[in-house]
Amino acid sequence: MKKLLFTLPAMALLLVFAGAGLAEPKIEGKTVEYSAQGVVMKGYLAYAESLKEKQPGVLVVHEWWGLNEYARQRARMLAELGYTALAVDLYGDGKQAMHPDEAGKFSSELLKNFDSAKARFMAAMDFLKQQPTVDPTRIAAIGYCFGGGVVLNLARQGVDLKGVASFHGALAAVKPAQPGVVKAKILVLNGADDKFIPPEQIEAFKQEMKSAGADFQFISYPGAVHSFTNPEATALGKKFNLPLAYNADADKKSWVELGEFLNSIFKK
Repeated sequence: MKKLLFTLPAMALLLVFAGAGLAEPKIEGKTVEYSAQGVVMKGYLAYAESLKEKQPGVLVVHEWWGLNEYARQRARMLAELGYTALAVDLYGDGKQAMHPDEAGKFSSELLKNFDSAKARFMAAMDFLKQQPTVDPTRIAAIGYCFGGGVVLNLARQGVDLKGVASFHGALAAVKPAQPGVVKAKILVLNGADDKFIPPEQIEAFKQEMKSAGADFQFISYPGAVHSFTNPEATALGKKFNLPLAYNADADKKSWVELGEFLNSIFKK
């Protein structure tokens, strides 16, 4: 991502700093290592250097391409909002896909063996909780495309998160949610014209969430297709002949929704 997308919460934060005569918060971003099931994971940690008190933590799960600059940028944007964010490496050793065939292979392997994906996510969450700037009792997760499907499935399985948010993520269940199991509040931000998410899948997801008694919100953006938050999506869609495209309006609106969602679950 080439530019920072300043949302209303982010702008409010900057105005506070400006009004107090303070410089804008400097964001520290660095590659970090942790391990899961004998595999070294290379995540990316971002936080404001000025943080003095423990604040909520947010995990960012990447698209099917792997932990790339786009996921790192989203982590930095969360840091601008006052959170400590960890962009998760689910593939291990910082592995990235350069072609959709490779990306499909990497992502499908993890979804078929979701216990492994869950173990890798939990290792990342444990690492984030141990950071000196993080309140370990207030953790959320967001995900994009493949990562959106991952965080929704983690919520289905009762992972102890305050909330999860999915951006243009897969809605199919690895294991359908059961009544009383879902602990996290759920926000789904969907492209209304996403060809990868058919209407029947949306309806099935909503019915599943209702039957499970989950606290969820589902928002669709007219005209938005798959990967609508990623400025590189249009070029990738043309390069690989895939129905992907960036939508600036939906991107900005969905980020504002995320900011409000995080404020509500963390009661900031």
